[in-house]
Amino acid sequence: MKSIEQIVLGAAIEFLTKGEFGWLCTVVKTFGASPRPLGSMLAMDSRGVVFGSLSGGCIEEELLDKLRRGELAATHPEILEYGVSAEENERFGLPCGGRMQILVEPLAPSAEFCILLGELCNALDHRRAKRRQVNIGTGQWQLEDITECEPLSITGNVLVQDFGPRYRLLLIGANELARCISEIALAMDYRVIVCDPREDRRDQWAVTGAELSASMPDDAVSEFADPYTAVITLTHDPRIDDMALMQALTESLFYVGALGSVRTSEKRRQRLKQLDISDEQIDRLYAPVGLPIGSKSAMEIALAIMAQLTQLRSTASKARTVNGG
Repeated sequence: MKSIEQIVLGAAIEFLTKGEFGWLCTVVKTFGASPRPLGSMLAMDSRGVVFGSLSGGCIEEELLDKLRRGELAATHPEILEYGVSAEENERFGLPCGGRMQILVEPLAPSAEFCILLGELCNALDHRRAKRRQVNIGTGQWQLEDITECEPLSITGNVLVQDFGPRYRLLLIGANELARCISEIALAMDYRVIVCDPREDRRDQWAVTGAELSASMPDDAVSEFADPYTAVITLTHDPRIDDMALMQALTESLFYVGALGSVRTSEKRRQRLKQLDISDEQIDRLYAPVGLPIGSKSAMEIALAIMAQLTQLRSTASKARTVNGG
């Protein structure tokens, strides 16, 4: 499954290679509440076919109206602002006080744009991070490889936008909790892989969109391990969970978590120490998994887990902004 960025960029490549003119539209600033986060993208061809989303419909319709009137950026990028009045908030479906700035970039059917877009797509396909810098005055692009993604920013007349791999969630154990986590994670645009070596558990799995793996847990962790992947063990069977954790705690992963009570988690840590996992590696383990919100049901626990992942991603993003940008 592809991320929304891959879908948008791929659509732009497709209409450009057919010789059609188009536009790439990006949310570059938000003020107050906004329907879509910073960096959300949309591609639109000269026929008015839209790929991606900026607001859920209303701003897209306004852009289409501009296209029909011949008022959309033709030669150079332009920044459009929405929500500057209460009337506009109501018209575009923005929350009270919410404002958005959209960068509209005209894309000519040239080899240059196809190559640049193709380079971005190729990086995402191979789970590499890429930064694009756009001169808002001229529309000129520059691409460079990066190791960590930072939030979108505009400095002077230059847009800096980082593209990173889609976050993945590897769940060990195909059970009811895995189903609940999968449903929330898929809605949040995670790629979800559920690994369970037990055939009877795999036969009962029925969540559309979540991939199913019959690999041994340590092999699955090795296959998917990278800094944009989280691994969570859910089986309550130490023979399965510990196998995954032994591998996961030695890998460069975004997050490693394990289901269980405080007492169970402490016993797990002691077992891992006996299996030659270092104290430093064990300290990376989130167990009990999830934020302590008093969750009891499977869906409540799933919510606590996904909330913790969201919190950690947000904290990491803010830290990078303070320290590096």
